[in-house]
Amino acid sequence: MKIHLKNGRLIDPASGTDARQDLFIAAGKIAGIGSAPAGFSANRTIDADGLVVCPGLVDLAVRLREPGFEYMATLETEMGAAAAGGVTSLACPPDTDPPLDEPGLVEMLKFRARNLHQSHVYPVGALSIGLKGTRLTEMAELTEAGCVAFSHADAPLNDHQLLFRALQYAATFDFPVWLRAQDSALARGGVAHDGQVATRLGLPAIPVTAETVALSTILLLTQATGARVHLCRLSSAEAMQMVREAKQRGLRVTCDVAIHHAHLSEMDIGYFDANCHLTPPLRSQRDRAALRDALADGTVDALCSDHTPVDEDAKQLPFGEAESGATGVELLLPLALKWAEETKLPLLQGLARITSEPARVLGVDAGRIETGATADVCIFDPERYWKVGPDTLKSLGKNTPFTGIELKGRVRYTLVEGQVIYESA
Repeated sequence: MKIHLKNGRLIDPASGTDARQDLFIAAGKIAGIGSAPAGFSANRTIDADGLVVCPGLVDLAVRLREPGFEYMATLETEMGAAAAGGVTSLACPPDTDPPLDEPGLVEMLKFRARNLHQSHVYPVGALSIGLKGTRLTEMAELTEAGCVAFSHADAPLNDHQLLFRALQYAATFDFPVWLRAQDSALARGGVAHDGQVATRLGLPAIPVTAETVALSTILLLTQATGARVHLCRLSSAEAMQMVREAKQRGLRVTCDVAIHHAHLSEMDIGYFDANCHLTPPLRSQRDRAALRDALADGTVDALCSDHTPVDEDAKQLPFGEAESGATGVELLLPLALKWAEETKLPLLQGLARITSEPARVLGVDAGRIETGATADVCIFDPERYWKVGPDTLKSLGKNTPFTGIELKGRVRYTLVEGQVIYESA
């Protein structure tokens, strides 16, 4: 299939390109930029006038809910949602049932995903067997099966010696380790940020120190082992400063922030809105401002959706009993655009946080548009408004704090390996 994308505004954060240029695709690759290669004859021409043509989005946290949680969502529905959101590469956390702790499970997931001919799926393997924190998994075998990193997801990892050994082993083979900074004892029983809202509503609280104590331990062990560590879903101003200083000291650390935390705070819980029950919890307005600033100055490497589809029954419970998480893969683009606009950042810089930078963290050949690169492309209308709701979300999980909100930025086409996998009117 040969495709000619004409009249679009081509934005490629990896190269710094932001210009009105045509794009030519052949055999699943970028065949030409600006001018057609010799003998090029398009099978299809897409007029992208008024649209932005950028690399396919790269999302570092998309729960596909398979295996084990098909009653919440399925591989088909969530990969369809990813395509509708312009996401062409995604990392899948290991907290499935059973967890991704054996090569066979990883190979099955990749096989199922590949046969759907949708986005690229990159499994993140479990750091310990069963995510129980007692014995390390066979990282080398899981890497051969297709894992790109190792994580403990949101499961507590209280054995610091085990974590130390894991980082030592990972450093030996340069395996990336992705960690969530939360001290399980300090966070035990909590469901909301330790602030005025939790106090007023009588909700059990999670203090910022639950994040910073755990983060301090992770950074010390990272320094001792030289491991490559990615810090997932940080949520506080104090954590931003700690990461900033760690990077200045030369530690091999990167980090991401969930898109919800870049826009919402504890105030959005309102009257016990269970859609705002997230992990980590929505924190103070000061924390939110610090996250947005850290995203702008590059302390935070990437924005992710932390996509967590939850069935309706699990959310229609009292706040403290409702299951944590929010759907987000279809909202990653418009919410990233909203953050960039409100922060007065160029579109080029805003898109970097959801394309080239997460691709660098993931360590995959994605998030860029250049001749010879795989033709994973997102084409979106930056001025089109749409209302978030059950009828506009393709994900089986409709649980989002943004229900009823009108957002700007709508995906028109998503291409993976030169094939159009999603298009809308």
